[in-house]
Amino acid sequence: MSAKISPLIVPVFLPHAGCPHRCVFCDQRSVTGTATTIPDAGAVQRAMEIYGNSRNPNNRLVQIAFYGGNFLGLPKKTIHSMLAAATRFVQSGRVDSIRFSTRPDTVDDEHLALINEYPVSTVEIGAQSMSNRVLDRSRRGHRAVDTIRAVRLLKEFGFETGVQMMVGLPGDDKKTVLHSGHRIATLAPAFIRIYPTIVLAGSPLGRWYTQGRYHPLDLDGAVDLTKQLLILFHSYRIPVIRMGLQASADLETGSAVMAGPYHPAFGHLVYEALFFDAITTRLGAHPPDGSIDIVVHPRNISKLRGLNNRNLQRLSDRFYPHQVNLRSDPGIDPDSIIVNHHRCPVYGEGIDTATSGVSS
Repeated sequence: MSAKISPLIVPVFLPHAGCPHRCVFCDQRSVTGTATTIPDAGAVQRAMEIYGNSRNPNNRLVQIAFYGGNFLGLPKKTIHSMLAAATRFVQSGRVDSIRFSTRPDTVDDEHLALINEYPVSTVEIGAQSMSNRVLDRSRRGHRAVDTIRAVRLLKEFGFETGVQMMVGLPGDDKKTVLHSGHRIATLAPAFIRIYPTIVLAGSPLGRWYTQGRYHPLDLDGAVDLTKQLLILFHSYRIPVIRMGLQASADLETGSAVMAGPYHPAFGHLVYEALFFDAITTRLGAHPPDGSIDIVVHPRNISKLRGLNNRNLQRLSDRFYPHQVNLRSDPGIDPDSIIVNHHRCPVYGEGIDTATSGVSS
């Protein structure tokens, strides 16, 4: 699957804005570092002043993005003013288009006709799960069918449509996570974001954790589940553009995180595990007599090495080779590696996506 150059994002954070109620895992101030305020058009100008002059050496597309709230849940007057403010930067040529995230149950013909007046190109749906039981326990206030309807309607209107999902929500397990992933994949979104559930101080989930009513995934478990989703979405040729929360000052200092699988390089850990599995699967059938020789595409070097060269050390500890030799070759398929002269797929043969026995 060829790499797609991501756009340069100018984020406008609207924490909790437009949300009809509060999900158990949510504390947008911790995630965004921004207090809950009533949004105004001036937020767009302020964001452009901060991010608008960012270097863009590859001439990537530039998008103003409304994140952190439920954009279509805002009053229509506010939606108009925010989009009008962003549109002025599109008309001036400084920005290419607009994107936003919203809840699936706010996507309808009336709202889409409203935003169709503006240069909106991309809409992200916060699905989080396709299990109604998990959605209920997480107090999401919508059903899986709302996500199905929203994605289909957005695509009918011609919007690039992405889906956000979470792992480790209340009531989640491996079956419900993979069930959700499979159902989302069949909707054929343009891209996916995967977030592990973190227990944030100030969130309802934080109280549940303190009371012993919720037990989060550990880091290894969250990495493994996300890795399986990555393999699943790859088999459908759907790019996963982010895994893990964007780091913020509160998250980095640990003041906001009570428990759960937060790591500032969570996505890198997932790729590290993916490449380690590919190598060990090959070597398990053909243990090395001497050195381990690995060839990888240049853009995958750091993913294969792992954080602090951890994968190379783990290979040495497990197989006791004389040496681990790693080199890059731009001619190799990025979805493959060569281990001791044998080509093997990074994403394996896929995973079992059967959904039988999984309650919705």
